[in-house]
Amino acid sequence: MARAHGARAQMALAFETTYGTPPGSGYTRMPFASTTLGAEQPLLNSELLGYGRDPLAPIKDALTADGDVVVPIDANGFGFWLKGAFGAPTTTGTSPGPFTHEFRSGGWLLPSMAIEVAMPEVPRFAMYAGCVVDQVSFQMQRAGLLTATARLVAQGEALAATTGAGSPAALDLLRFGHFNGTVTRNGTALGNLVTAEVTYANNLDRIETIRADGRIDGADPGMAALTGRMEVRFADQVLANQAIAGDPCEIEFGWTLPSGESLTFTIHAVYLPRPRVEVPGPQGIQATFDWQAAVDPALGRMCTVTLVNERETY
Repeated sequence: MARAHGARAQMALAFETTYGTPPGSGYTRMPFASTTLGAEQPLLNSELLGYGRDPLAPIKDALTADGDVVVPIDANGFGFWLKGAFGAPTTTGTSPGPFTHEFRSGGWLLPSMAIEVAMPEVPRFAMYAGCVVDQVSFQMQRAGLLTATARLVAQGEALAATTGAGSPAALDLLRFGHFNGTVTRNGTALGNLVTAEVTYANNLDRIETIRADGRIDGADPGMAALTGRMEVRFADQVLANQAIAGDPCEIEFGWTLPSGESLTFTIHAVYLPRPRVEVPGPQGIQATFDWQAAVDPALGRMCTVTLVNERETY
């Protein structure tokens, strides 16, 4: 008897035309490291008396479908998750490329996706309809694998013994690494940076209406938030002085491959809190800044993500 094994798991993704309705074709096979995407439906204990000490059968509660997907930050596949988080990009360039895809924060319309997680050896094909990206986060550091975590809210799960994604299109994996990364502040390289964390959240509002199937009616974007953390070796007063003054700065996180593909997160107005600077011992002194971003009045948005690759559309 075949048993499920993570190494055999597959994921396919397609954007929906109608929320909650998986398309019949147009899926792309997506690289991923792990996922908690799934559906659960708890049971409610019976509160009724008069039938003896043994309880009556429980009843089903509302269905919840959500979870995280850990994906590589690469030059092709990551654009699908960016479209889910920010909406459709503005694309410039002519065939055969390169093409520049610009994603902007603050959009009111977020596309929904159908995502199939397949375990072919069981067989178990789980189709998650109405997937909307609630949050995207990543971390920059000196070494290790560069990944991002996409948090999803789905409408529901449909299980089948055969795939509903057909034959997904292949995707060339051109992966960025931490050694490709740079961080700048107001256009100048930010020195003494040890680690950095970035989280963009759509703060989705689930529309929990009364339905016979127990599913939600949708997930609307709320007030967006862009937050993070920077840990720096304390070598100068540049960031501390900015925090004390209360002025914003522009922070840019970027990666570039030797073949020309690039990805840039530009956060236009970053505000820093005044940090506590401690002397923990004889080792180097570090300071941590839990920053927040806000809309830039001149640009009318909080951040811009620019992806340059050979892919024409998303």
